[in-house]
Amino acid sequence: MWSTTRTLLAAALVLGVAAGPAAAAPAVSVRASAPSVRDALAGALAGLPAAHTTAALVRVGGTDGTWRGSAGVHDLETGRPADPDGRFRVGSVTKVFTAAVALQLASEGRLDLDRTARSYLPDLIPASYADVTVRQLLNHTHGIPAPDLPGSTVEEAYANRFLVHDAEAMVRSAASKPREFAPGEAQHYLNIGYTVTGLLIERVTGDSYEHQVTRRILDPLHLRDTYAPGADPRIAGPHNHGYQTMTLDDGTTGLRDVSVWGSTDAWAAGDLISTTADLERFTKALFRGRVVRGPLLEEMFTLPEVADHETGDPAAYSVGLSMKRLGGREVWGKTGGRWGYNAAVSATRDGSRTLVYGVHSTDAKGEGMNQVAEALMVAAYGRP
Repeated sequence: MWSTTRTLLAAALVLGVAAGPAAAAPAVSVRASAPSVRDALAGALAGLPAAHTTAALVRVGGTDGTWRGSAGVHDLETGRPADPDGRFRVGSVTKVFTAAVALQLASEGRLDLDRTARSYLPDLIPASYADVTVRQLLNHTHGIPAPDLPGSTVEEAYANRFLVHDAEAMVRSAASKPREFAPGEAQHYLNIGYTVTGLLIERVTGDSYEHQVTRRILDPLHLRDTYAPGADPRIAGPHNHGYQTMTLDDGTTGLRDVSVWGSTDAWAAGDLISTTADLERFTKALFRGRVVRGPLLEEMFTLPEVADHETGDPAAYSVGLSMKRLGGREVWGKTGGRWGYNAAVSATRDGSRTLVYGVHSTDAKGEGMNQVAEALMVAAYGRP
């Protein structure tokens, strides 16, 4: 299998063309308002599979028009076209679902954003983090560092891909370290705040995090292709394969099929599996106030007035979402990455333009943004 994978990758690298059926037109326009936007979106998908991306699934919607597109391959071994309805790992887009559940609980008076996490989890959060509030967990201003996880390279992570990680153990590992900064004084985007939030949801509801997401969001919105995999490392149902560039067993650099990979290390911060259709339905409902209702929705569109802990730039993350200025307007959303898969949900605040994608990146957790994903963002909204 790996020799076939390397052969097809070489074709994409050397010839710069898509292999086999993937060379077909990458998109179908359902209703698009501006040909320039439609052409830019189609252009972003041209030439797949390529060294950096094996497939891409895209939906653009809103009052400005609708566009659907897919390109690339289902898998490199057969080269058959990508399934536009395939499921994929959404990574940190999971945080939007987790934040929405937490805000629903806040609206019911079962979770107070201004109370400390320790007041809910006194057996887990130590005194050194006694002043961290629920809101600070959700907007990444808590100061809790990342837990210790095995492996520091992609090859080591691959070797440990079937390890099952316990959420409480990860929190204890993180909270045993000195804080990065005083809570509320800076922002550092990490998974750990959402791991604690998942445990908070379980503590105040007496129910599993997974069931709360299903009961509160997935079932009401009829998101039938979205689910939390738990300890199962497989993607259930139809899906396109994901690949990651790494050192292979023979010492060469190439692609491994990483479609089967456990995600318990991410849990409430990044383990969901979904489709572009489900993500689009969720995004539209969220921005229309059908998921989080009333004033608490503003938490998702409010950036804390602090600086990024590492760069010193203004904070870019709110409760569940992040904000970028593209094409002269604010675009709110969330990106995510698991090995082999990048995903995003986004929209202008008024809902005039939405974009969701699943991009099968061969370096989904690397430095910088995948070039297909970046081209889709620019095509949909404009340049920064």
